[in-house]
Amino acid sequence: MPNTLNFDTLDGNATLAEAGFVPGISPAMRTLESVVAEIAPTNIPVLLIGESGTGKEMFARRVHHLSRRGNEALVKVSCAFLNSANFATVVGAGTGNGDGAGPAGTIFFDEIGELDSTCQRSLLYALPEPNDARPGLLAARIVSATGDQLDEEVRAGRFRSQLYYRINGVCLRLPPLRERREDIPLLLEFFLTKHAEQLQRPRPSVTPRALRKLLDQPWPGNIRELENTVRKIVALGDEERAFAEAQSPAPQPRSPKPAETQGFSLKTAARAASREAERELILKALARTRWNRRRAAQELQISYKSLLYKLKQIGFDDAEAN
Repeated sequence: MPNTLNFDTLDGNATLAEAGFVPGISPAMRTLESVVAEIAPTNIPVLLIGESGTGKEMFARRVHHLSRRGNEALVKVSCAFLNSANFATVVGAGTGNGDGAGPAGTIFFDEIGELDSTCQRSLLYALPEPNDARPGLLAARIVSATGDQLDEEVRAGRFRSQLYYRINGVCLRLPPLRERREDIPLLLEFFLTKHAEQLQRPRPSVTPRALRKLLDQPWPGNIRELENTVRKIVALGDEERAFAEAQSPAPQPRSPKPAETQGFSLKTAARAASREAERELILKALARTRWNRRRAAQELQISYKSLLYKLKQIGFDDAEAN
């Protein structure tokens, strides 16, 4: 598979713990689990909506695990890397004619809002028609994930409404962690055990004071941020150091030093100022679009590839952008 596609075949036989699924006790999670149990055995497309880090991939795995296709492959496709040249690979995986190990039982389109217009059209035509016995090009179950702004993209004409309604058979909205704080102790226990095993370190105990801190955190990065904090507790063996590490400001890309301290020429200084202004414009556009890079590129009136190149230039790679 081309590396740029970020095309992963996930184990359909993984246990719930291996798949990263942690049942919740909050009313929101109990409701979600009930709905998932009802729809998983069907073939209806599922659209997962939620903030970054809320567990959209975890729920995609959960739907697949409980489906009649659970013993087949679950294929994850990162839509940011999908284009007209490699779209045929995805269709092949969904029909059993791709390069993967057999046909996919489920295809998970991660961040489907980042599909370009050509891929949106191709995917629409590849999906089977609803209420039509004839299969489309894609025979696999479709599960898609996006942030909370896809309906805005539809209204703005940047995402095909026909495709939106085709993938939105059932819409599951995943609550942010700040709205389900009663699940934090359960998640804490799961991640302590998981990372103690992975890091081959003693499983630490967390004091009531540390638990109170965890419960009081705003968690803008949701479950992913909580897991990173717990991993640090296990790795450092010291909850206070882990909290200090987690709360320290993230390193920012280096800004050019003032021209006068480096003996720059006026032309060099002008270029440095231009790069800094460009960096500010890019970051502001990404903030306005909630890090939707295709939409930010449109606002900046540059190509998507140019935006990715400029992000690397200023020190933000794809992992940070997500």
